[in-house]
Formats: sequence, structure tokens, C-alpha cells
Amino acid sequence: MAHLGLADRLILARNGGPRVPPADVAGSVASAFDAYAIQRRVADAVGAIGGFKIGRRPGQDQIMAPIFQKDVRTSPAIFTRADIDRIGIELEVGFIVDRPLPDPESADFESQARACVSAVAALEIVDTRLTDIEAAPTLLRLADNQLNGAVVVGAPRPDWQGMDLTTVSARLDLDSQTVLDGRADVPGGDAFATFCALARMIGSHCGGLSPGQVVITGSLNGMPFIERGTPVRGWIDGLGDVAADFPT
Repeated sequence: MAHLGLADRLILARNGGPRVPPADVAGSVASAFDAYAIQRRVADAVGAIGGFKIGRRPGQDQIMAPIFQKDVRTSPAIFTRADIDRIGIELEVGFIVDRPLPDPESADFESQARACVSAVAALEIVDTRLTDIEAAPTLLRLADNQLNGAVVVGAPRPDWQGMDLTTVSARLDLDSQTVLDGRADVPGGDAFATFCALARMIGSHCGGLSPGQVVITGSLNGMPFIERGTPVRGWIDGLGDVAADFPT
């Protein structure tokens, strides 16, 4: 397998082949430019894009990654072992693009874009095509779609515009363990500002943003991993419930 490039090995892993040891591909991703090129190569092979995730934190480079349409589920969602292997759970504020967005370079982009999206409670299910997340350098994680496995979306709320999405009241239960209960700061400061930052950044990457896609804006609870069989129940005040199950 050493003769295959990183993109080919990630594609193979997505099709049931072996996961990629980070040590085998050391130096394969020298920059974010390389990581995004690998994302595009994998997307060309895997299929339609159902959305994007964005990372936006003070003092860190802004990053983005596609989410495949086949991996976007409506709550309540059920994932088999074939769907997801290693299971990390992140409760997030998300947005559904309802209609074409205005020009991101326009002066009033944010005010116009507010009417083009609905807000949702979302669960990101973290999985990877790598053998070892902890050993993987930052750029290798980015090349692997920033470890996205799937996204579960709750009921869209089109009239969200009066909500404060800088800090939300939320709860996340992993079976009997409550990992979040109360106020949580939204990564990047404001969920909609983060959505707009992605819209300005994305251009035509993996086809760009289009109606029907979901954008998730960062974890409210860290990234705990669970065992298969653990029911996951999330809630964000004003956005409602979102749920996922992983039968053994």
C-alpha cells in the first residue's frame, strides 16, 4: 500500500479498506493547501457533499471540511457498525441553507444571509480513516475531513434570527452520563458569524455552499468518545432536541 498516495488510501479506507497509520504518511500534508487538495480528491471519489464543518477559534487558523451527503441524517438517527466505527460525540449549533446565499463580498452579506438559513441543533459524529487520532498531526486530521464521520440534524428553526447564538443553554446525555448541562459558549464567539466566515472562505471548494446543505459551527462539549450501545440525547434551548443511537 506504500505506493498509494494519501488521498487514495483515505478513499480505500472509506470503502472498507485498512485505516491509515499516521506514521506511514508523515510529511504527506505540508500545508492547509495540501489538505484541501486531498479533501477535493476524496470528494470526487466518494460522492455528493451534504454540508461543511468549520473550525474558528481565536489564535488558530480557520479551517473547513466537507461532510458527505450520505452521512447527513435526520434526528432520531440510527448508525450501524458499518456506518460508524469509533464514535466521538459533539453537540453543535448548525445551519441549513434554505435558498441561495447572496454574494459573500457584498457589504450587507450578513444581514441578507440571515433570511437564507434555518438554525438547527446538530450532533457531529466523529470518526476517522486514520488508525490513531491522537498521533495524527493537525494537517493530517484536516486532510481526513477534520475527522467527520456523520452529522445528525434536528428540526430546522427558520425564525431563529432573534436568538443569541454566542452562548446557549444546552444539555448532552450519553446514556446515564450528562456531559453538558447549562450555559455553553459557542466556539468562535457567535454561530452565525462562524457560518458567514465559512461562506466567505469556501469559494468553490468541494462545490461550495448550496441550498439543502448543513453547516456545523463547533462543539459545545468537547469530544468525548462512547462505546457502541450508548444512546445519545442532545438539546439546545430554542433549537430543540437531537438524538442518535448506535446499536451493538
